[in-house]
Amino acid sequence: MLPVSMSLGVGIFLALHLSGSSLEAGYLSVCAGVQPVMVAVMLFLQLNLVAPRDLRFHRWHLWVLLIQALLFVSMALLTLIVRNPGAKVLLECAMLCFVCPTAAAAGVITIKLGGDLPGIMTYTVLANALASVLIPVMVPIVHPAVDMGFFPLFWAVVQRVFSILILPCLAAWLIRWLLPGLQRWLARYAGVAFYIWGICLMLSISLATNSLAGSGIGLGVALGIGAVSLVCCLLQFALGRRAARRYGPSESVTAGQALGQKNTGFIIWLGINYLTPVTSVAGGLYAIWHNLFNSWQLFRQDSRR
Repeated sequence: MLPVSMSLGVGIFLALHLSGSSLEAGYLSVCAGVQPVMVAVMLFLQLNLVAPRDLRFHRWHLWVLLIQALLFVSMALLTLIVRNPGAKVLLECAMLCFVCPTAAAAGVITIKLGGDLPGIMTYTVLANALASVLIPVMVPIVHPAVDMGFFPLFWAVVQRVFSILILPCLAAWLIRWLLPGLQRWLARYAGVAFYIWGICLMLSISLATNSLAGSGIGLGVALGIGAVSLVCCLLQFALGRRAARRYGPSESVTAGQALGQKNTGFIIWLGINYLTPVTSVAGGLYAIWHNLFNSWQLFRQDSRR
């Protein structure tokens, strides 16, 4: 389903774009408006399976948070040393791929792979908190042109990364406390979130393709950003799994998804607004890589049954 969704996302955008259709702008506007709502609905359906008391800190959370922070800070410091403009852009792309918090929909794939839903939900909150602190500290150092102090940039990031988390959490937990019968009924349909994710992915890939088409970059730069985002993607899935391997197979799968599956819309937003705008292309390409990797993982999981 995921490759089909991605193919449709690319195909619909290119059909409208290359034909010069007046529907292109409207389609992209619908994608941008509907996609966050669908992500919130997915998160809401998953949270009906998770009680607040289930969101507990695990040891692997600390290791994965440290890996994410070290990778981001290392890339940020390298950008201060490297003088070549092209290399700087690629390092900024790596920065974005490493600091980007976990996708709110990561639990959908994690459940399918036999991971721990409460564990990845907890890490999603922690990763968003980490990004909210690290970005206001490091981005103004890397890009002094960003004329914002710590707290304005901190607030901008918080608004971006937490808005999609807070309302679904409150809605799911209020229903759990006030309408337990409705909560149990909704929990029976939590699997629908996977199919909502398929539609959401199609919309997301259309937006990513638009970002790439409108970037105006050459083939060489696009290939360089593609290679960097692919390496960052595979590295994070591998490091996440390895960091939690000692805690069991379920935790290893969960940690891999927590570190590897990203909120790629956040990469695009941060790149356009606060770093070199061309780095936003890394978000679109990362979306393709992590979904292809997830498709392969799901295929392998099914083959073992």
